[in-house]
Parts: sequence; C-alpha cells; structure tokens
Amino acid sequence: MRFNAAHRVHNPELSDEENRRLFGKCNNPNWHGHNYVLEVSVAGEVDPRTGYVMDLGALRDVVEREVIERADHRNMNIDVDFMRGVIPTAENIVVQCWRVIESHVAPARLTRLRLWETENNYVEYEGR
Repeated sequence: MRFNAAHRVHNPELSDEENRRLFGKCNNPNWHGHNYVLEVSVAGEVDPRTGYVMDLGALRDVVEREVIERADHRNMNIDVDFMRGVIPTAENIVVQCWRVIESHVAPARLTRLRLWETENNYVEYEGR
C-alpha cells in the first residue's frame, strides 16, 4: 500500500551540527518527503471454510485505517500520532507501523513489513 509523507530526521538531544553531520540532507529543517510503499505479510492456519489465512480485503482495510489514513500527506514529525516522540527514520517508521497493525490481524499473525522509502531503498521488520 502507498502513502506520501514528509519528515525530518532530527534528534533533538543532539546539536544542529551533529544532526547535519549524521543525517545530511534528511535533516533539512524545512522537511522533505517520500512516496512510501508498505508491504505487509501475514501467516497462520488456513481456514478450511474460507481458504484464507486472512481475507486480503480485511488486511487492506486494517492497513488503510491504521497507517495510510493517519500518515498519508502528513508530516511524520508533527501530524502522525503513532510517530510522536520517535525519530522518523525508515527503520523507526516500519517498527511503529508494526505496532499499530499487529493486534488487528488475529487470528493471523504479522510476519514481516517491508517499507520502501525510495525505489532503491527499503527496510524490513519481522517483529521483536
């Protein structure tokens, strides 16, 4: 699923100089944005009645409600409640996405999230 969002990678505990050195152009004080793609994988027992581990339409609805509607065309540093107080690196964004999706896929279980930040860069998370 796709969403567009702005962010600034900045640690308020560090000096501006240290933030610029560590995060480079991603530390732009006027923000920058990405066209993110979030891939979601679930696993579990196949229900013999439906043939599903989880209805993919239901999974889509969960991701839409829990991530896309809350993050799309928003600023990850300011507007997205599940990112409050978290440095919005791709790694941290995917962990926070996991936290808001995980409890909504039962009886299936979330097994992997892959977050594409650009067409060349992605991070994967497989839980704790």
